[in-house]
Amino acid sequence: MSEQKSTQAVYDVVVVGSGAAGMTAALTAAYRGLSVVLIEKSRTFGGSTARSGGGVWIPNNPVLVREGVPDSPDLARVYLKSVVGDRVPQAKQDAFLDNGPRMMTYLCSRTPHLEFVYDRGYSDYHPELPGGLAQGRSIEPAIVDGRLLGDDLALINQPTMSGPKGIAFTVSDFHDLNMIARTWKGKRTAMKVGAKAVMNKLRGRLPLSLGKALVARLWLALRDAGVPVWLNTPLTELITEDGAVVGVRAERDGVPIVLRARRGVVLAAGGFEHNLEMREQYFAAPVSTDWTVGATENVGDGIRAGENVGAALDLMDDAWWGPSVRNPDGPPFFCLAERSQPGAIMVNDAGQRFTNESASYVDVVHTMYERHASGVGHVPAHFIMDQRFRDRYLFLGTFPKQAIPQKYFDAGIIKKADTLEELADKIGVPAEALTSTVQRFNGFALAGRDEDFHRGESAYDRYYGDPTVKPNPCLAPIEKPPFYAVEMVPGDLGTKGGLLTDEHSRVLRADGAPIAGLYAAGNNSAAVMGNSYAGAGATIGPAMVFGYIAANHLADLDRA
Repeated sequence: MSEQKSTQAVYDVVVVGSGAAGMTAALTAAYRGLSVVLIEKSRTFGGSTARSGGGVWIPNNPVLVREGVPDSPDLARVYLKSVVGDRVPQAKQDAFLDNGPRMMTYLCSRTPHLEFVYDRGYSDYHPELPGGLAQGRSIEPAIVDGRLLGDDLALINQPTMSGPKGIAFTVSDFHDLNMIARTWKGKRTAMKVGAKAVMNKLRGRLPLSLGKALVARLWLALRDAGVPVWLNTPLTELITEDGAVVGVRAERDGVPIVLRARRGVVLAAGGFEHNLEMREQYFAAPVSTDWTVGATENVGDGIRAGENVGAALDLMDDAWWGPSVRNPDGPPFFCLAERSQPGAIMVNDAGQRFTNESASYVDVVHTMYERHASGVGHVPAHFIMDQRFRDRYLFLGTFPKQAIPQKYFDAGIIKKADTLEELADKIGVPAEALTSTVQRFNGFALAGRDEDFHRGESAYDRYYGDPTVKPNPCLAPIEKPPFYAVEMVPGDLGTKGGLLTDEHSRVLRADGAPIAGLYAAGNNSAAVMGNSYAGAGATIGPAMVFGYIAANHLADLDRA
């Protein structure tokens, strides 16, 4: 999808960034009959989307309708309002909800490459709130054969963790695989995934799943639509005339170029998670660029470019947080299922629990930072587990009873001891407090009710719980030595703040007036989710929808 290099070119629309937001915007613009070019800073495509789980949260979408999920526009509106509140204007919330199903129907009807499946049972993150659905609204891309991409397969941004070639699994498979040592369903899923891997190898298939499947499918659709995508083409600055954005300056393979945009520019260049200076400017301490799994190229280029032409910013102090474990020689491990499985807790430097460990990952890190500001250390926190937990569940990519890589112990990230008192001494927390905390938690586990933080009461908590543990699948005593303490840092999937946009994806000035010709979507813009997170895929779903909205608004402009 390249064309002969030129130092100047004119298109109707210029899109910056090749994640889900940018590719959706470019694809929609092409389907609407506009000439469009997509430029990408990296030598690979897909951005943070390719490194993600690929989940898409869009209420009332056609996949949910097909699967008989009892959703409705009114129910979704009530739920999103319950989650987001007034932090984001109602018009923007409504634009997301109204255009989400339209986008799915429109794009999927125009290309065979966009195919999605329902993640049945993956609860909304706050199902107890009005409008929440315990069975969930999340979908994900169907597994796709990477051979369809040909040589372009090598251009996909690689995920933070990946298995051997030929092995691919869905979000639902991942859920079941976590119970490989506990349930027959977990064992059957492992056998199914393994059998498919053997068949894939025999037939030469190269299956892609999760985020890689989503960007591969979007790439195939763009390729069919004839949209030029220029990799290794970082944005330098926006071009303005009379206050309107009319194009971009960039560098293509190191050569300065000018791209004029007859209708406008869509910024979808990601957040600023790998920009330490910006993290220090906007986030509470402590911060680090080593704790994120976002695309390494995301240093806020698109945000600063918009700011330089007068754009307002919003939500810059927030991110798509998640408790994570540092990796001594690579990206951190984003902990998802581990926090819901029974037999482990998180404690602060005082040796005390401070949250529902199974809650939404964004909420857990919000609590970590809020409590850290009180003067008691919560960043990092300590994830306490016993040997029974290790014998039963996956952890840091290792199977039950499999040894945790020694590198984590050598780096001091994980500490191990025969008694809780010895463990407390190793991590520097009061021994009496830690033992008391564990004893109290063990009592809750036996009774099946967490009286302090209500862990296991929400359907979201229970999704990654252990169904064989009764009466609460998220609670089990911590009592079998040796004991482990794992350093848990506030990781993230990417930053949440960016350019302030309206319901049309137009970038706004501080006075609320739109900047003519400038649009933004994805993590380049301030999130429609505000400070919360509605469900799995509530990053990618809105990114795609607001990319779609931007392209349609551009297509509807009465401009030569």
